[in-house]
Amino acid sequence: MSKRVILMTGTPCVGKTAVARLLTSKLDAFYVNLTDLALHENLILGRDEERGSIIVDENRMLCRIREIIEDCYKKAIIIDGHYAVSVVPKELTTYVFVLRRDPVELRRFMEQCGFSGRKLWENLASEILDVCLCDALNVYEEGKVCELDVSGKRVEEIVGEILDILNGSKKCRVGVVDWLGRLESEGLLEEFLRI
Repeated sequence: MSKRVILMTGTPCVGKTAVARLLTSKLDAFYVNLTDLALHENLILGRDEERGSIIVDENRMLCRIREIIEDCYKKAIIIDGHYAVSVVPKELTTYVFVLRRDPVELRRFMEQCGFSGRKLWENLASEILDVCLCDALNVYEEGKVCELDVSGKRVEEIVGEILDILNGSKKCRVGVVDWLGRLESEGLLEEFLRI
């Protein structure tokens, strides 16, 4: 049986988990949250105390994800995490959805989730500088990488766009947003690139 392996990636607080969970429900898929998996199965090397995050053992995670995909009885598997492109076998991946959120909106979401200081500014810079998109394009060809601007959209609307891409009624595209150019033209670039 051919399986669809769909990666959901993007900067923290863009909405990956909410989108991935609703998409999982719509597709009757198997869902994997990489952070939960790393913690539950101790696939970690340690903690980054400065950033308050775990350091994932990417080699062990890659092996575990391969096992999960091969053993899965469902036709679709949704893998959720900002580092998904680093730990999911390339040859098994069908699509990579890179969720993008307007940095002004993203900053509000991050602050509401408790991000502050260096962690806040590093993650905002990551979004502005297309880090997750570039990571995906460094691994996968453009036809597998789909960039979606989720700014101001409800989860249902975003999942609808993804389903349209999966069923072929909408094209998978990159080059959708230019946060750097927009912030520069609005005079906000210095405020947002503080690292």
